[in-house]
Amino acid sequence: MHDIIDLETRGVPGVFVATVEFKNAAEKQSRALGSDPAAVYVEHPIQDRTDDEMATIAEQALDALLAGLVQSP
Repeated sequence: MHDIIDLETRGVPGVFVATVEFKNAAEKQSRALGSDPAAVYVEHPIQDRTDDEMATIAEQALDALLAGLVQSP
């Protein structure tokens, strides 16, 4: 979270990515830090996924990631 906030303060577009398991914690932390970064949440868990499964997860998140990069602040 600190990294994406740092990028935003430098004017570098970015999107925070985490699994849905961490959505609540990420939202609480971003509020506590006074920020609202673009975020995309993907299915959980990530560990032990095959390369093909990871590629599918990435493909499913691509449109949301691109939208997060080009949205107006």
